[in-house]
Amino acid sequence: MADKKLKSEIEKRRTFAIISHPDAGKTTLTEKFLLYGGAINLAGSVKGKATARHAVSDWMEIEKERGISVTSSVLQFNYDNFCINILDTPGHQDFSEDTYRTLMAADTAVMVIDAAKGVEPQTRKLFKVCAMRKIPIFTFMNKLDRDARDPFELLDDIENELGIPTCPMNWPIGSGKDFKGVYDRENESVVLYSDTQKGTKEGTAEIIKLEDKDTLLEKLGKDAFDKLMEDVELLDGAGSTFDRKEVDAGMLSPVFFGSALTNFGVEIFLKNFLALTLSPLPRTANTGVIDPMSDDFSAFVFKIQANMNKAHRDRIAFMRICSGKFDAGMEVLHVQGGKVMRLSQPQQMMASERHIVDEAYAGDIIGVFDPGIFSIGDTVCAPNVKFEYEGIPTFAPEHFARVRQVDTMKRKQFVKGITQIAQEGAIQIFHELGTGLEEIIVGVVGVLQFEVLKYRLENEYNVEIRMDTLPYEHIRWIAGDNVDVEKITGTSDMKKVTDLKDRPLLLFVNSWSIGMTLERNEGLELEEFSRN
Repeated sequence: MADKKLKSEIEKRRTFAIISHPDAGKTTLTEKFLLYGGAINLAGSVKGKATARHAVSDWMEIEKERGISVTSSVLQFNYDNFCINILDTPGHQDFSEDTYRTLMAADTAVMVIDAAKGVEPQTRKLFKVCAMRKIPIFTFMNKLDRDARDPFELLDDIENELGIPTCPMNWPIGSGKDFKGVYDRENESVVLYSDTQKGTKEGTAEIIKLEDKDTLLEKLGKDAFDKLMEDVELLDGAGSTFDRKEVDAGMLSPVFFGSALTNFGVEIFLKNFLALTLSPLPRTANTGVIDPMSDDFSAFVFKIQANMNKAHRDRIAFMRICSGKFDAGMEVLHVQGGKVMRLSQPQQMMASERHIVDEAYAGDIIGVFDPGIFSIGDTVCAPNVKFEYEGIPTFAPEHFARVRQVDTMKRKQFVKGITQIAQEGAIQIFHELGTGLEEIIVGVVGVLQFEVLKYRLENEYNVEIRMDTLPYEHIRWIAGDNVDVEKITGTSDMKKVTDLKDRPLLLFVNSWSIGMTLERNEGLELEEFSRN
């Protein structure tokens, strides 16, 4: 059983992902959290311009130019005796696969919603992934400093669109120019809004008890006061009551209102969130459930990123520690590779800033140097125990293109670059049966990934490419090991390919061709995603 030091270190860990539709204010909220933790001194508002100060969590050049997050960043900071690991995810739907993998490493999710827009399409997609994993979801209803929809409507929107009941923990008093503050339901008090200096955490929060009606009338004005009293009565009668077990099971979402930009309601949210969330959770492996408090170290790879450091063309494998303690220099077993090794240059990240770590605990995320041996989903553990964590499924790409390098003399750099980017999981590469890497087909979940691929090959590998889009829209992995792919009878719009691991797949232009191919090949089984 874990000793006291190990137990207390693990108990103070909180590891969560922030999810949202683009422009809901996720990056601004992340920056304000870092401000409270003292990790940064000045928050920069994120604009989609090269001249603007870009977000702390965005480090890739294309992200800075476009003002969008295309990779997940890992940020660690301390606040109020908690050690917090934030997994900041791309909001753009074309990068949803990276977000999915990141959610595999999180224990909780914070869903940021623009109070003027409510639930948006990308929020729905990301929510489904959280629901699949049954992870607790906390909602931050953002941008109350602008005109917002009726708060009751917003709660209905979450319940109708996402199918999860909500429990408002505080309540907004007006919005936009009429935004006065929030009502704290648990303490039955009003926290008044003052326009704090943007980019700072200073700002006075005046708190008035609900029973002090004369002061509230004076501060809020009669209309806002009457509306608040009416809302409080409605809330107590209509809203779901807070139930810790339901929240922990991902069946009830606590909702907080505020403004990340003006920094109102952020610290209230952070304090409540940390008090209500759980320390690192047990994980399932092929030998059963692994207790995070176990003395034996274990972790899994959920992300691989090449070329984070321009000076050294490196590859970092990000690992979520699931149990025990990591010590720099310790020997670990790389289960899939079957080798005992030392993890080289273990580091923790503050966006692109990194520092070497001597120790880390269950719940923490560490990056280690990857000489090209790790794959997404790999398990590393203490050599005296051997098990594998559940694999991370690969999404089926929906867009395909044939890719060639323009300069034939740069074949080597081209193959190296495209293979390394594919190993990160952002793109998938295939080749026609029997052609090796002569003919490369790239598959992506979202078309913006093609742009990122082109940009990265040019800027990181000095290779110019030409892309020809292909008409395929459907892909199926072939189940079973003893299938003679050459003998599969398909349709005229079908193409036989293999992936990086030499697994056979079929590409189709039309969905009806899949059923026809199954009919023509008795016993053939096709799967929509690969089981890594």
